[in-house]
Amino acid sequence: MGYEPARQISRRALTLWRISGVIQFGVSLLASIGLLVAVLLWEWPAWLLWIAGAVLVLELVFSVWLLPSLKWKRWRYEVSEHDIELQHGIFWITKTLVPMVRVQHVDTEQGPLLRKFRLSTISISTAATVHKIPALDEVEAEEVRQSISSLARVAEDDV
Repeated sequence: MGYEPARQISRRALTLWRISGVIQFGVSLLASIGLLVAVLLWEWPAWLLWIAGAVLVLELVFSVWLLPSLKWKRWRYEVSEHDIELQHGIFWITKTLVPMVRVQHVDTEQGPLLRKFRLSTISISTAATVHKIPALDEVEAEEVRQSISSLARVAEDDV
């Protein structure tokens, strides 16, 4: 695939995404408990429980262990004088190039889990869409936000 952007997001993103996977798994577990109740009360076929169990095991392996690792390895970004390059994806890798002259504003976002892990997400708004760089260290996120903001002003002045 050739050139990859140089910078990676924080390694703490792995823990954050694994916790999100555990929460998602918990919801599926509750649904499976509901299925268990239905099998016991209404005499639904027992093979439904085997399928639900297999799905739970697969979900646990994928959403808590495999997908966060792959997602973290593939998420890369780079900010240069003329553009912002983003690369992400697990099976389909998306590479996005955002010209600095198109940047309208840059925000940092931080929900409860991000705050707990001292991480922030950068949102880069253009006229057409919003691009995000997830799970950067708070200090790095602020530096990237300031850098993009000042480069976007310089690019705007040059036009």
